[in-house]
Formats: sequence, C-alpha cells, structure tokens
Amino acid sequence: MTDYIDLALKFGGFTSLDKVYLEKQLETLDDQQKLTFITPPPSVINAYFAELYQKQGQTAATDYYFEISKALDLFQQNPSFAEEKPFVRLNLSGKSYGFAFENEDQVAQVFSEANEPIYAKIFFDLAEIFPDYKIYQENNRLKMSPMTFDESDRKDVTPASALLSQVYQLKANMTKITSFNQDELLELLQTYQGKVYYGFEQRQYIAYITEN
Repeated sequence: MTDYIDLALKFGGFTSLDKVYLEKQLETLDDQQKLTFITPPPSVINAYFAELYQKQGQTAATDYYFEISKALDLFQQNPSFAEEKPFVRLNLSGKSYGFAFENEDQVAQVFSEANEPIYAKIFFDLAEIFPDYKIYQENNRLKMSPMTFDESDRKDVTPASALLSQVYQLKANMTKITSFNQDELLELLQTYQGKVYYGFEQRQYIAYITEN
C-alpha cells in the first residue's frame, strides 16, 4: 500500500510539521488525486534539477528527476508544453525545449515548445548536456536513454581523409565514430546507413551507427 505521507515528505517539499495537515488533506482523495496533491509544482522540480546539475553534475540531476518520476507517476508518453504533468525545461540553441521520462527503463523524450524540426545540432547539444545518455531519433521523436555498446575487439577503420576523427568497426555490425569536430563527424556519417546514437565523452562527439 502506497504511503503518500512518506512520498510527500521525501519528494513533495513537505516536512514532518506538515503531517497532520497532509493527513487531513489526503483522507478524502483517491490515489491519483493524492499523487497530484503531493507533486511539487514544475518550478520547484526545475529549480532543484538545475541546482543539482550545477553543484553535483548531470548524473545527480537526472537521477533525482527519474526517481521522482517513478515515485509520483510523472512518466509521459506524449509530453508537451500543455504541461499536464511537470517536466524539465531546457534551452537548446536559444530555443525552448523540455524533457520527460516515459518509462522505468529511463527512456526520455525531448520535445520543443514550437514544434521545431529535429536537426543535427540538437543531438550534439543534448549529448553535451547529458553525457550519461545516448541521443537518437525514433518514430519522428527525439529520445535519450542511458545505454552502452560492446566495444571489445574494435577495429580501427579510420579513412585517411579524417583529420580530427576516428572510426571503429564494432561487433554486431556497429560502427563508432569519435570526433573533435561536429562537421567532420557529420560528413563521415554520410557514408553509412542505419540508426545513429549520439554521445559525448572526453570532449569528443560520438556517433554509434547500427547498420541496416
């Protein structure tokens, strides 16, 4: 049985001094109404996320948001700026975006306020902001998820034309490209067909391509 008082104290910004008040307010509500009541407003979630990101880094911030999403049922399959549930706001290239987790596998959707088209720079921007995640496109939606790929026994297949990049052949028909230059990485990607997962590590942009 869900203990909504404990959830309110842990995630809702309430303190032990609020217990009697919470009991009175929650006693006549159904489960969904209780969750709605104890869920912090979007401004509070965003402020705490930003503070964690600034002071402790991306992992602490996304772990907090994922934990509160699980506890308070903030998962969203079709998030939007209609804000039926709180989401984390992002500024990407001067434009307004948000992201929300969609399930317990920690898959998140990134969406724009103005229905901006998905273009290459967004993948790179998100990869820099969320280096623990891989960024990709699925069913015309921009998504990110903490995933890893098998890089054992990789083979260096870097073309001679690459100046700031390295290309590796991995297992399972996967290719990895790392580069210090976005334009060169995008140029190298033109020679491959398949789904692309973008990442960022040690100041390098990364693309994993699962070949068709």
